[in-house]
Amino acid sequence: MKIMPAIEDTSAKLGVDPTSNAILIRGASKKYRVYYEKSENIKYLIINLLKGKADRHRDVWALRDVSLSIRRGETVGIIGENGSGKSTLLKLLCKILLPDTGTIDVRGRIATLLELGSGFSMEISGRKNIFMNASILGLSRKEARERLGEIIDFSELGDYINAPIKTYSSGMLVRLGFAVAINVEADVFLIDEILAVGDERFQRKCLERIRDMQRRQRTIVLVSHNVATIEEFCSRAILLHEGRIIADGEPGRSIDEYRKLQASRSGAQADA
Repeated sequence: MKIMPAIEDTSAKLGVDPTSNAILIRGASKKYRVYYEKSENIKYLIINLLKGKADRHRDVWALRDVSLSIRRGETVGIIGENGSGKSTLLKLLCKILLPDTGTIDVRGRIATLLELGSGFSMEISGRKNIFMNASILGLSRKEARERLGEIIDFSELGDYINAPIKTYSSGMLVRLGFAVAINVEADVFLIDEILAVGDERFQRKCLERIRDMQRRQRTIVLVSHNVATIEEFCSRAILLHEGRIIADGEPGRSIDEYRKLQASRSGAQADA
């Protein structure tokens, strides 16, 4: 991993004591290597050969020079259009990915709800997956056993808890994943669109549990296209566009900027 030279600490801009930060990101960037389709290979190979290169791929930057700090106990929403870098940012925070440049410091135990079925083994039962997922999230087998009843009750899976995960619907996967994650005594919770799936009653139940985590001063980073949820639950919202932060502050203002961005995109497409 390439480390950038030290840059200005964003916590200073916010008037925040760095020791109070749960998350501190300095100049983080992440790129993906995209290989050309076969139909493109000849054209780009000729162009690159003329340039003295032989590249068969191009680099796509999902995040560019992102710097921010999030205080302990803060609930921060991440918004932006598809492809803006939201999910990449969460994957960097939980170390599924490593940045190509910059540094990321997350203090304390992390619990993640990123993708449906992530961390699950489709061939084994929900019960066995609880123990496996709990272990990934940092719980000992003893701790997982002590919380097993509460996890199963929250998931509302009943006898299905003994059935293989591959027989579950997407809603059942959400219930199980959320039930495990919120029963981890974590300091930082990373949630990516997980509440967009499932029936309305279960969504309310999950949101009430988030309220409980807020009362217990847990740090929450919530990615969602549902701006009403961001406005209701978050004290701060960050707007990403093409991998860069273009707004960071009171949720209503960031959401207004998001809507302006969407309107300008729609206008540009109409004029095309």
